[in-house]
Amino acid sequence: MSENQKNNFKKVPKKYQPRGMKVLYEDKDIIVVNKRSGLLTISTDQVVENTAYYILNNYVKKGIQKSSKRALIVHRLDKDTSGVLVFAKSDKAKKFLQSEWQNFSKKYFAVVHGILKKKEGIMTSYIAENVAHKMYSVENPDDGKYAKTGFKVIQEMGDYSLVEIDLFTGRKNQIRVHFSEYGHPIVGDKRYGEKKETKRLGLHAGVLSIVHPYTKEQMIFEAPLPHDFQMLMKK
Repeated sequence: MSENQKNNFKKVPKKYQPRGMKVLYEDKDIIVVNKRSGLLTISTDQVVENTAYYILNNYVKKGIQKSSKRALIVHRLDKDTSGVLVFAKSDKAKKFLQSEWQNFSKKYFAVVHGILKKKEGIMTSYIAENVAHKMYSVENPDDGKYAKTGFKVIQEMGDYSLVEIDLFTGRKNQIRVHFSEYGHPIVGDKRYGEKKETKRLGLHAGVLSIVHPYTKEQMIFEAPLPHDFQMLMKK
């Protein structure tokens, strides 16, 4: 973070931190948080208020319902994925970040089942969605969207492996699908892995590098591995 960015950074006292998140950075254009596992990014038909979007809108409005301040969705993390999540504070900032999103660097960490024979590599496929909204890879490029996932094993623990992941494309459930089809599903993934699993999904958005929508400076945000994620590795 540059000196300019440090001057713009708004440090939030612990008691004012939005529920379920920690503010990593905030200025007049963006707000970046570390989302906990189990918190939705945006509302569904069943859940409206217990989402990062709803909570952050209340946070930026400071309880003033008529306030024009707001947090806008730039991207999403799965409900059970923790880590770095970015919101815009204006339509202009949102438009810039989304238009440049594929050019930004995203690094994830995952605990997966098994010991990978290949310790480093790239997985690619075309991913489609079935009627049950479950993602899967297809051979015909016309039937799915191109997905590319880079990986590197950084630690092995019994029957588990800790993997560092470079997300080159951002398809729905991409990392979970690729590792499941590779034969090493993510620990805690009841949808693409084992039905009887731990409560915590072993997937964390650890590092995100973006260009600031106004200053055009490079910014890198990091979210350390949460305690329950570390406990997965020990377990």
